[in-house]
Amino acid sequence: TGLDPVFLLQLFIKGMFAENLELPSQFGEALCLPANVISQLVAEATERKFIESSGAAEAAAGSALQEMRYGLTKAGREFAVEAMNQSQYFGPAPVPIETFCNQVLKQKVGGETVNRAMMEEAFKHVVIPDRLLTRLGPAINSGTALLLYGPAGNGKTTIAEIIGKIFKAVIYIPHCFVAEGQIVKVYDQTVHEPVPSLGDTGVVRGLRRERFDKRWVACSRPLIITGGELSIEMLDLKFNSLAKFYEAPLHIKALNGTFLIDDFGRQRASPSEILNRWIVPLNSRIDFLSFHTGKAIELPFDELVIFSTNLHPNDLMDPAFQRRIAYKLETVEPPVDLFRKVFEGMAASKGMTLTDEVFNQVMRIIEENEAQLAYSQ
Repeated sequence: TGLDPVFLLQLFIKGMFAENLELPSQFGEALCLPANVISQLVAEATERKFIESSGAAEAAAGSALQEMRYGLTKAGREFAVEAMNQSQYFGPAPVPIETFCNQVLKQKVGGETVNRAMMEEAFKHVVIPDRLLTRLGPAINSGTALLLYGPAGNGKTTIAEIIGKIFKAVIYIPHCFVAEGQIVKVYDQTVHEPVPSLGDTGVVRGLRRERFDKRWVACSRPLIITGGELSIEMLDLKFNSLAKFYEAPLHIKALNGTFLIDDFGRQRASPSEILNRWIVPLNSRIDFLSFHTGKAIELPFDELVIFSTNLHPNDLMDPAFQRRIAYKLETVEPPVDLFRKVFEGMAASKGMTLTDEVFNQVMRIIEENEAQLAYSQ
């Protein structure tokens, strides 16, 4: 596991104390650890008089295997209380930070090539200028940072969301990692999308060890979207002072995927605060996070960061930072022919047909009001 045996033993005993777990199969499911590791933990806890057997449990329906039931001794409860005082985290065992960093580097977002056919398939339901589609390809394959800017209503957010979902590779995200003795939760059911994996089927319990480390979750590349609610505090580790473990910030949960900052320039944090926070990560591809103890950790910064805004880049960032964003694409108002295609598509979705008479009438009203055309109205 790469973890300290005492740390694992504490996690094991906390499960018995806080969750009333009694069976080895329950321990394995809760800790996401294979049967041979659980057997070693049971043996160690028994030898140290932390647990004792309370007899055999009834075999589950359809199973010929019978498990022993275990309970905490007085020494075990005291050990559990001491462990809970250090951290109340209980759940899947963490992976070492070194293992997490190595995995992030193995599954870089820039390591998956997006070709023209994939682009056309992803954007087939969207009216988009061919020139913009052509320029988006290199920006996506760079795996770095992209600035989409232009008037409101021209599809910046839609384009960014499609980009985030264009990738096909499966990546592995840990439930949590441990660094400097601190646990940091990474996997988040609200933003990560698990995919079926071979590790979920085809394993006969008791005949051989599980083939996959269940501390990792097979997922699609994440797409995490944040808007006006983004504050500078949300880009740092969040410490739970009661449970005494950390929640990873959004951009760490987005590693190996896409992080979209929508309506950039209208966040609770000023553009300069956000850009100063990320000037090093975007340049060196490394991020530094600090624990409340003052110790800092280093993590790879591998994700496609998309800034979407209807403000001009010169109003948001200085030239030094603009140089760190290699791809700056402007979404301009559509020409009349593309505007009509959008109009026709929307009419068809409502079961209607756009006639020349209606279209000309709408165009006349737009011109009389000196309004701009847009891909969405």
